[in-house]
Amino acid sequence: MQKLSLKKVITGILVVLLVLLLGVHLHQRNHFNRNVTVNHVAVGGLTAQQAYDKVKKAKQTSKIYVKNQLVYVGKPTRSGFTASDKGRIIKALHEQYTFFPSRRRVNLLVEPANLDKSALGDIDAAVNNQIQQLNRGRRAPHDAYAVYQDGKVKVIPAVKGTQYSSKGLTKTVSREFVNGTVHLQPKFITPLSANSATVQNEKKQLTKLEGRSVTYRVQNKDYRFTTAGVIARATYQNGHYSFKTRPVKAKINQINRKQATLGKSFRFKTTSGKAITTTNTGTYGWKISSKQAGQSLASALVANKKQVNAANDIYGKGYSHLGTGYNNTSNDGIGKTYVAVSLAKQHAWFYKNGKCVLSTDIVSGTNNAGNRTPKGVWYIMYQQSPSVLRGTNDNGSKYSSPVQYWSPFTLSGCGFHDASWRHDWSKTAYKETGGGSHGCINMHPENAGIGSHALSKGEPVIIY
Repeated sequence: MQKLSLKKVITGILVVLLVLLLGVHLHQRNHFNRNVTVNHVAVGGLTAQQAYDKVKKAKQTSKIYVKNQLVYVGKPTRSGFTASDKGRIIKALHEQYTFFPSRRRVNLLVEPANLDKSALGDIDAAVNNQIQQLNRGRRAPHDAYAVYQDGKVKVIPAVKGTQYSSKGLTKTVSREFVNGTVHLQPKFITPLSANSATVQNEKKQLTKLEGRSVTYRVQNKDYRFTTAGVIARATYQNGHYSFKTRPVKAKINQINRKQATLGKSFRFKTTSGKAITTTNTGTYGWKISSKQAGQSLASALVANKKQVNAANDIYGKGYSHLGTGYNNTSNDGIGKTYVAVSLAKQHAWFYKNGKCVLSTDIVSGTNNAGNRTPKGVWYIMYQQSPSVLRGTNDNGSKYSSPVQYWSPFTLSGCGFHDASWRHDWSKTAYKETGGGSHGCINMHPENAGIGSHALSKGEPVIIY
């Protein structure tokens, strides 16, 4: 009998404990713990509905701190919670649940679906401005990087700095914006380390340059360049190579002295068979840019090309900066298609592929300092038909002369054109005061068309 009573007591106690535990569980399932806040609004001991009602009515003022320095204060705004967001409060209740009541301080972030985040742009600007202010006078870090120099690839180690990074702050503000108050603690900028995958890949890409060579073809001649003979220094960053190509300059200058035609005097045989040397004042010709050649050769070494043509590295002067006559290797670089003008004979010869297609008298510029047709080797800049020539006469008056054919060869305005107004076509007309042109080559109207059609853009014009 006594044993039966003890068993009933124990059973009763257990039942009471279970009831108590069930009660605690049910309370905990439906109420927030004492020190819990939602978006910094105290909801301890409240049900989901009560918490929702309180959070919904609360107003928030955005205050953003960077290293405890207030950098932004917004206007008080409503929470933005609507009935559709009640489920989010219920979810937060379940997430903070503990079987036994807890006094731990917890702030839960619950963002309503229609939260107004229009202030984020201004906040980002304020935060970034503060980071810039903090970084004034602080030492900037330097990433590690690989470099090809003096024929070898090496890695320059990183240098730590004391500047703060803004990385991740925008994301933090966006995530915690619903709190109203956000404290940001920026970290120091971490430079890229020498052991990073990025730097090791830079090293790998630069190592490919070692021991390579390329043939540089200039017209019909070949020159061999090694990596060391082209690249003084190279880096590889963000998928692109950067080069310093000082070593190539001396060899390119040597090639130019041997083959280039820009700014040189030409050895030329006239129609009569007499060999003359032109002046070096003309614009016809080409030269290799050592800077451009360096980049072309370096790029070829990167791609492991066996040969690169100098044609893309030439330059000229006058109307075209691309150079003229690169493909002409005969006749001292003039080639077989050209126009030769003898000022002494007041005559011009038009040659096509070595054959004279037009031989005609002309009148050149009046023989004074302002109107002389300039000697040298020039080139046809362009052609117009018809055209109007405009300029200033020796007496200061303006002229406007319509012509049917116009082929200029100097930037100062000298060119071939028909002159229907001219009556004096004598060999001495250019010697008379005002008897010649303003520097152009006047042609008879009846053969100016033949001459114009025989010419082509870039064609050399020899004035001697």
